[in-house]
Amino acid sequence: MDFFILMLAIPLVSGALLTVFGERDWAPNLNIIASLGTFLAAVGLTGEIVANGPRFAFGEQFFIDSLNVFFVALTAFVGLTTSIFSGPYMRNEAEHGRLTKPRLRLYKSMYQLFMFTMLAALTTNNLGILWVAMEAATLTTVLLVSLYRTPASLEAAWKYFILCGVGIAQALFGTILLYFAAERVLGESGNALLWTHLIDVKGQLEPNIMALSFIFLLVGYGTKVGLAPLHNWLPDAHAEGPTPVSAVLSGLLLNVALYAILRCKVLADGAIPGDFAGKLMIGFGLFTLLVAAFFLSRQKDVKRMFAYSSIEHMGLITFAFGMGGPVANFAGLLHMTMHSLTKSAIFFAVGHATQKTGTQLMENIRGLIRINPLIGWGLMLGTLAILGMPPFGVFASEFMILTHAMKHYPWATPVLLLGLGVAFAAIFGKVQPMVFGETEARRLPHAPAITPVFLHLGIVLMLGLYIPPYLTRWFHEAARMLG
Repeated sequence: MDFFILMLAIPLVSGALLTVFGERDWAPNLNIIASLGTFLAAVGLTGEIVANGPRFAFGEQFFIDSLNVFFVALTAFVGLTTSIFSGPYMRNEAEHGRLTKPRLRLYKSMYQLFMFTMLAALTTNNLGILWVAMEAATLTTVLLVSLYRTPASLEAAWKYFILCGVGIAQALFGTILLYFAAERVLGESGNALLWTHLIDVKGQLEPNIMALSFIFLLVGYGTKVGLAPLHNWLPDAHAEGPTPVSAVLSGLLLNVALYAILRCKVLADGAIPGDFAGKLMIGFGLFTLLVAAFFLSRQKDVKRMFAYSSIEHMGLITFAFGMGGPVANFAGLLHMTMHSLTKSAIFFAVGHATQKTGTQLMENIRGLIRINPLIGWGLMLGTLAILGMPPFGVFASEFMILTHAMKHYPWATPVLLLGLGVAFAAIFGKVQPMVFGETEARRLPHAPAITPVFLHLGIVLMLGLYIPPYLTRWFHEAARMLG
């Protein structure tokens, strides 16, 4: 059985089916079954890569190795748990009259197509196909963000479309420049955009062209990552779209965009003398961390607040990869994993909390621990985890990043501590009354799917206490490939 073809075919075929049958009562179950099938295929592909090493597919157009199969497994897992969460959540939205049956059909079909585009972007060997897949992911999520068809959601969708459209155009220009540099070395054989061919000749690529190319690629894909000052679309998209969309945007799409930057950074490091790419990423990462941290204290909408938290953490991860080296890359990969699992769990809890209280304004959300203890504790524990409290895994990854920065970039340590400290105070001070305050909120007609919250947080807690040896080897191998 070819797990790779199966992994791409399931979301593509199920997305087409849900386009036609998404209104049926069994459609949410099909969405879950399709996501489960994609996850099982990803697990099979992961086992195949671990046992036999990298492989190609469709000639040399797709390439799976220890680096991208890690992202594939994480993406498929969060995609599965989000589909489970979205079942009762979207039914409650329909009960409240916020969604019609055609929009439910649109949601399910676009969700599966979104998963397809992300998995295609992660596994392609062709940097041109990578750009196309990222653009397709933008188009599918624009439709998901605008699902409610309110003035605010339409404005958020248009802002997302325009800003990310401009960003992806910059990435296209960077890709063209990369092709121009590679074609001089590889000739007109059609291999000038294949990453496995580029990595072999990275030392021969023209440094000046590669420097310009990486700037455009970093700005272009960095817009999708949410790097400041290119982040303005992200809070609106998270706040105005359905919560399952917020979960996959924060937990998955940001990772995929950063993965694209990392692949390009490897080429830039080999072509450009010095640490040009790393210094750019360090600068963008620190600036993003500070901007997001200080914006956190001004937020009144709970989903916007956690959206800025995602920007903060993507800045920290970008800074880690900018430092480079085995330890920093290991810490960056670990933090990406912890952030994806924790932030998606938080959005699951926030989604049910906002449905129960009928508002996203934090000042009107109180007493979650009394309304539903599982939701209350899920939000509280998720908040403590994302703020880096031990023994959760975020603490381990942040500790590694900070100690590495102290040793190699001591000037950056105060900036990191300031950003993390401001973010901690802003988020904890707002979440604590949401969980433990007084409330008169009513119960929901459909019981929430709270299991994914504690499943994610359980994994984050386990990885904070103990990382299995095979997972450690996996992270080390992926970190080594990043240089």
